[in-house]
Amino acid sequence: MSLILFFIDGLGIGRRGAQNPLDGLDEAEPLAIFQDEEPRLIYDGVLVRTDASLGVEGRPQSASGQTTILTGINAPARLGYHKQGFPNEAMREIIREHSIFLQLKRAGIEPIVFANAYSRLFFETRPRWVSATTAAVEAAGMSFRDLEDLRAGRAVFQDYTNRMLIERGEDVSPRTPDEAGEILAGLARTHQFTLYEYFITDKIGHAQDFERARTVLRDLARFIRTLLSRLDLQQTTLLLTSDHGNIEDLSLRNHTLNQVPTLIWGAGRDRIAARIRSLADITPAIVEALTRRATAP
Repeated sequence: MSLILFFIDGLGIGRRGAQNPLDGLDEAEPLAIFQDEEPRLIYDGVLVRTDASLGVEGRPQSASGQTTILTGINAPARLGYHKQGFPNEAMREIIREHSIFLQLKRAGIEPIVFANAYSRLFFETRPRWVSATTAAVEAAGMSFRDLEDLRAGRAVFQDYTNRMLIERGEDVSPRTPDEAGEILAGLARTHQFTLYEYFITDKIGHAQDFERARTVLRDLARFIRTLLSRLDLQQTTLLLTSDHGNIEDLSLRNHTLNQVPTLIWGAGRDRIAARIRSLADITPAIVEALTRRATAP
């Protein structure tokens, strides 16, 4: 039994209209989720409209939202505010104590993997910014995948097409969304828990680049559809979520106050869905699902 957490930065549930690049984008299934509409998800998926504000005034932000997703601790409520960018020391302390990877290792759930490959810049540059996912991996004493893993098909870059790496002069081959989906599915077959992170959506939302947004969302949806088609959904769960809204409303540069979609496919989807109301429920639902399966007769 295995579970994949597919994290997309800056994807909220918006209204239809000219401000929403998902509206009218036929190839965007299953990401085309709209307010006041019930989607018919492929592969019998389940949607949970998920609270990203977490009871704290202001616009949800990446550092606090991601810390909450990856720990089960309501970081904005604990700090009293939403924190943008990268986690501060208070959030890193939460992650060091409650990282999802650490919780799963303590529960005997292994092997587990962060599927994203890191480039040489990450390993060589000091000082460097530490994202919530990076801190979560470090808290569990796990190793990072690098470009050798990427070339060998053991990792996927945050830009799964590898275009950004090629533009930097790295010796890697381009990948299609289908190829990336195949690789991520392969990692799920050999790991009980796999995390993949994609954050270009948030960058495009801030840039308000409508045409680029439609291209990225179309290809990202294809990546997800291929991934689903390659998984044994009797044995595997795919859980997709986000930290806050952004790309679904390009009429403004800021994050939105919209709920975010948590989409769940495969084994145990209804039970997991019933556990989730806010971002603080993601890690507890995953840990419960995997430990339950590990102890099932």
